[in-house]
Amino acid sequence: MAINKNHEFEELDGIKCAIVEKNVLPGRVDFLKELLSFNHFTVIVQPSPPPKPAPAAVAGTEPPQPAEPLPVLPETFTVGVTNVMFNATNAVFGRLLKTPDGHVVTLAYWKQEENISHDEIPYYEKKD
Repeated sequence: MAINKNHEFEELDGIKCAIVEKNVLPGRVDFLKELLSFNHFTVIVQPSPPPKPAPAAVAGTEPPQPAEPLPVLPETFTVGVTNVMFNATNAVFGRLLKTPDGHVVTLAYWKQEENISHDEIPYYEKKD
């Protein structure tokens, strides 16, 4: 059981894992798998379960029929690492992860808003 929402655990392929992200698209899976593997984590990826159906109708009533077909949902995945001590928030803000080119992973890089990590010196380490 997770202590809080930021540190979840789940069994993926029969192995207890710390969950990095859920409902991840294939492109994001590739990014996370490459980054975490480079940082010496064993990454487990499993297809996410389909969304739960709507609650059952009251007995004796007809369920409403959809007017149009349901949209096809993209296939998503759950990404986890076998190190149950891993927490993505702590890893990013604690500056514990490195990019393949040797820079510290920043929040913008983690969110894939930047292609290159600009690891600035934190304000508390700056010597003015």
